Amino acid sequence: MPLWLDLLKTPMAAPETKDLRTMRKTMQVLCVACAVGVLAISPLMRAFGPAASFVVAVLLITTALHVALYVVRKNRADNDHLAAMTAKEG
Repeated sequence: MPLWLDLLKTPMAAPETKDLRTMRKTMQVLCVACAVGVLAISPLMRAFGPAASFVVAVLLITTALHVALYVVRKNRADNDHLAAMTAKEG
């Protein structure tokens, strides 16, 4: 298995909760959808007109906000887990 694929499937420090797993998978889907939307903007514009650019822009903004929220929640979970592990050792 390629290293990048193995890293995508492996949670970082804290055990991954159901909510974080759902957020991670949603983030991955949003990122792929952004890539497809940006790469296919010309055919989308021909098919749907100016509405296509609006939809892609909303998709990009939604992805940015979701990634920011995921990073905050994941860092909080990692820090809590590491603090609990440190407290348990000491």
